[in-house]
Formats: sequence, structure tokens, C-alpha cells
Amino acid sequence: MPIAKDALHALLVEKLQADHVEVIDTSDGCGQSFEVIIVSTLFEGKSSLQRHRLVNDSIKEEIAQIHAFSQKTYTPEQWAKQQQA
Repeated sequence: MPIAKDALHALLVEKLQADHVEVIDTSDGCGQSFEVIIVSTLFEGKSSLQRHRLVNDSIKEEIAQIHAFSQKTYTPEQWAKQQQA
């Protein structure tokens, strides 16, 4: 069953207490391939691997239904620096 882009966005915001979330459906709307950018204070002090595991665990059921899932995770401070560059 395909995942709706808006539903995935809402889940990420809710479960990760995210300040900013971007969800890009790279499957031309069929809901099988997504790229996401997530900014959350929950990522502070965590390695990239720990952040990705946190994301994967928080939407485990949805990821099981997706063919491809790519993520970029930032703390608010890292995101601010990224936006300035």
C-alpha cells in the first residue's frame, strides 16, 4: 500500500518533534520512494547512524511499505549553518 507524502510528513513531525521536515516523493506520486530532510533537537549529540536509526525506528511500519527511503538529518544549529551556505 503506498504511503501519502503528507501522511509521512505528519508522522515525522510528530514522532521526531521536528522543527522542519521536507518530504520529496521521488516515485512520481506512487508513494514508493522518498527523500526526506529532518531537523530536530532530538538529533543533538547523536551520530549520523544513531539519527538514522531513530528515524527508522519511529516510522518502522511505514518504511516497511516503501521501496526506497533516503534521509538527511540535522540539528537546528546544523540546519541554520546549512541554510547560510
